[in-house]
Amino acid sequence: MAPVLRNIIVASLSIIYVFTVVGVMDFFVKKGLPPEISRKIVHIAAGSWLIFWPLFDLSSWTKYLNICPALIWTILLLIKGFSAKEDDRAVKTMTRTGDRSELLRGPLYFTLVMNVMGTLFLYSPGALISMGLLSWGDGLAPIFGKRFGKHPYKIFTEKTVEGSIAFVFFGLLGSVLFCYLLLGRIDFQIIGISTIVAAVVEGCSPKDWDNILIPVSTMLVYYFYL
Repeated sequence: MAPVLRNIIVASLSIIYVFTVVGVMDFFVKKGLPPEISRKIVHIAAGSWLIFWPLFDLSSWTKYLNICPALIWTILLLIKGFSAKEDDRAVKTMTRTGDRSELLRGPLYFTLVMNVMGTLFLYSPGALISMGLLSWGDGLAPIFGKRFGKHPYKIFTEKTVEGSIAFVFFGLLGSVLFCYLLLGRIDFQIIGISTIVAAVVEGCSPKDWDNILIPVSTMLVYYFYL
């Protein structure tokens, strides 16, 4: 199969994947799933879109079509953040309070990071670790913190020790999984260092800014480590 056609097909599948996740979460929110849970599931699933990277033919410039889901959602979030109605699917599944302006902060920052990782840092171990920490670590930390958190602390926003522990555990898991699936090798030392640094950054981050500060700190650790 021609590389261009192959990459168009894979990009289409990745778009279907991301939009399906949002649609499924919208269905469950209507059935009573808390929006905060649906928001984090979308967060984790969207950040895991890079599982499609191995299917792309890297010999063609069309490999950069991998960012199509992120690019589409960047545009949609900008539009919806300014004009969406309260019953909009994205508002219900990606915001904490149902305020459409939330789409212009955390969710938008997240898609911008996806765009950068899928272009400037495609297949970089730093990008894989960043997305593992950002999607799995940061996605599951607040869920566990809210459910099991008994030791809160606050710097800019309230966090819990239990949530930070969940960030480390699931961030490590996501990073290891992505590195193994896409690179076939795992550097536990750099993953471990990146995870600890990112956990500290996440615990200190102002509201919504962790979606930017976590990957930035991870990439800095990765390149200084090299």
